[in-house]
Amino acid sequence: MGVTRFDETTERQLREVVADGTTSFKIFLSYKGFFCVDDGEMYQVMKLAKELGVIVTAHCENAELVSRLQQELIAAGKTGAEWHEPSRPEAVEMEGTTRFATFLEITGATGYVVHLSCAPALKVATDAKARGVKIFVESVLPHFLLDKTDAERAGADGLKYVMSPPLREKRNQALLWKGLAEGAIDTVGTDHCPFDVSQKLMGKDAFTLIPNGIPGLEDRVNLMYTYGVRRGELSLERFVDALSTRAAKLFGLYPRKGTVAVGSDADLVIYDPDYRGTISAKTHKVNCDYSGFEGMEIDGWPAVVIVRGVVQVRDGEFVGRRGIGKMLRREVTKANEVRA
Repeated sequence: MGVTRFDETTERQLREVVADGTTSFKIFLSYKGFFCVDDGEMYQVMKLAKELGVIVTAHCENAELVSRLQQELIAAGKTGAEWHEPSRPEAVEMEGTTRFATFLEITGATGYVVHLSCAPALKVATDAKARGVKIFVESVLPHFLLDKTDAERAGADGLKYVMSPPLREKRNQALLWKGLAEGAIDTVGTDHCPFDVSQKLMGKDAFTLIPNGIPGLEDRVNLMYTYGVRRGELSLERFVDALSTRAAKLFGLYPRKGTVAVGSDADLVIYDPDYRGTISAKTHKVNCDYSGFEGMEIDGWPAVVIVRGVVQVRDGEFVGRRGIGKMLRREVTKANEVRA
């Protein structure tokens, strides 16, 4: 549940939300004037989360610095997509992560950094973990495989790769992979935002107006398996943990989800490691007219997907029954018991 303010009605509403089975909050330390909470509001959210036993997730950047840098760049005529990353440099993400970790340490709340993108921010989080702060880290698919040169492409191509935090210098990737393998990065998500090219073009004259995000939901498992497990040094066990088990534990769905065990939901994937394919917007299923991973090879894919004991997908095609989705009301998490 996103928390974009903390006023006289917020606490009552959040207590109702948690009682109904939504047991995590999200705050933004960026997007000044829109989603951003101030330090006082962050403190109140964390105090309530600590009392209720829920986890606080955070987009960690410094809103004031981003706003100032954006204004300066636009005023200097630096309006293209290639200036998005300089408006949100690694230092502002490091500062946001530092502040988030400090507030967690003071309040005793449990926190989760979303879509961490760079080595300096990761060091802040791992240092906080080492001194006992209950902080967990997510990175996302694009930051492992793409870099800032993608957003520097000419014309509309560059706009496709604008996201926040932005794609970084390629040197960060090796450290992210290492952090994932060692468990310093707990989970891998996508921050799936499937804006069409026509929507991205809203920012063709000013990078501040480009809708942030990239589609990735369909490709996360296949690409992490290919470039992490098959072509990298990520163990199969850590791959499953990072993409399934640990998220279920952190967000109150374990052992219903995240494990193959008696009593768990019969959600199973039969993965074919011998499949070979290439990602393309022409063949993907997601409702978006481009792929940020166009042309990338994949080694293996889910040949069969079973949901609650029913085959829903076979050989890349939907063969199941529509409308069987269920709202999963979650338990209050025991995130502080999760260890790398």
